[in-house]
Amino acid sequence: MIYFFLIVYTALTGLALLLYLPKLIGFRYAFKRAPHPIAKEKRRIALVVPARRESKIIGDLFASISAQDYDPSAFDVNVIVKEPDDPTIGLAKKIGANVFVVPEQKCKGDALDGYFKSLSPEQLSSYAAFVIVDADAVLSPSYVRELNNALEQRYDIYITRKYAKNFLGGKRNRTVFSNCSALTWPIIDDLGNAYRVQREMPLNLCGQGMMIRSEIIKTLGGWPYRTLTEDYELKLDSLLRGFTSTFCPYAVLYTEEALGHHENFLRRVRWLTGYKQCDRKYKEKIRAQARARGKYSRGEFEYFFGTVPLVLFAVTTFATMLFGGALSINYAILGDPRWDNAFVMLVAAPFLVMYFLLFAYGVLAYFAYRGTFRLLSHGERFLMLVYNPFYLLEYFPIYLKSWNYVRKDRSPAWKQTERSEYDKAAPPSGKSGK
Repeated sequence: MIYFFLIVYTALTGLALLLYLPKLIGFRYAFKRAPHPIAKEKRRIALVVPARRESKIIGDLFASISAQDYDPSAFDVNVIVKEPDDPTIGLAKKIGANVFVVPEQKCKGDALDGYFKSLSPEQLSSYAAFVIVDADAVLSPSYVRELNNALEQRYDIYITRKYAKNFLGGKRNRTVFSNCSALTWPIIDDLGNAYRVQREMPLNLCGQGMMIRSEIIKTLGGWPYRTLTEDYELKLDSLLRGFTSTFCPYAVLYTEEALGHHENFLRRVRWLTGYKQCDRKYKEKIRAQARARGKYSRGEFEYFFGTVPLVLFAVTTFATMLFGGALSINYAILGDPRWDNAFVMLVAAPFLVMYFLLFAYGVLAYFAYRGTFRLLSHGERFLMLVYNPFYLLEYFPIYLKSWNYVRKDRSPAWKQTERSEYDKAAPPSGKSGK
């Protein structure tokens, strides 16, 4: 019985790794220097900042905007608030930002939609692109200039490199949970999106630091996305509309990560709930499009089947551990000395294999993202890499909670991330994007 389960586990794990092999090969793009276009013209760019009641934290963003090395007359700052008495308004006006009051907003999508619809066709056309930046961000000094460089490449949507703002402060500004959360960005971008760019597939998008050409805003007629993850919704809509996207590693933005475990857990529950809301809204439309064409595009194939190897490996591992645990307990009750073999081979071994693979995954992401982690101590880096596999394993209960929310047609309660103070930290300007 022990060897039967072990053979099944080994065979299915091998099959999962074989199916995942194209992605593993694609990881090499994380370590290749991306093309660095240099702009031939100076374009007008609009920074769009949804900032409802963010006066306590937005000073760092405004300080970094004032420090941009791009011509100030070539980019505008547009701050969106809900109430006309929001203290953020006074701070915005001090740096010459435009303020838009959108009183009917209930979510970020409402704020963006209200802003875009308030612009005349002439105002929309006056900008080459719009960049969505959250109020808790900090921009590297070359951020807008690098966005202008990126516009030399003809794409519809651009996502920029994200470093952890927490790293700009002292140790009180970060924890092992915030550090593991920061490790999510190279997993998404370097190990994932760099490969998708090469395969001409829609990228996994993030609304923080996302640049969109003005023509796309015109096509959308505003901002029609209202799920908890409007960025993922735009990705799925891109599969239907044919919007192209790319990753710009030289435009660096610093974003704040949640410090506490509970807050970090709830944040991810909201993300996965939003993903499932989007799946429910778009999956059948995308499937119908593929059927009408007679085949899946690369992006559609990844959407429907990209997670199959990971799910196969996870289900196989947990099922083997469950059966192994039950078998070892049964042997122990019967006084059979094989209980320890059953435990070691069917419980401990599969868990160690899973931990090792997740650890290696984190190490790859760490080296792809190597520049920013130099700001951490050796002890912080070690603890982050050792704990990260457990951080990733938490996505299993997170998935179950999000599935339950969508099944009941509910959304998890929103709680604002606890803010840290950075004394208007001025981040270094990265040259390599790494």
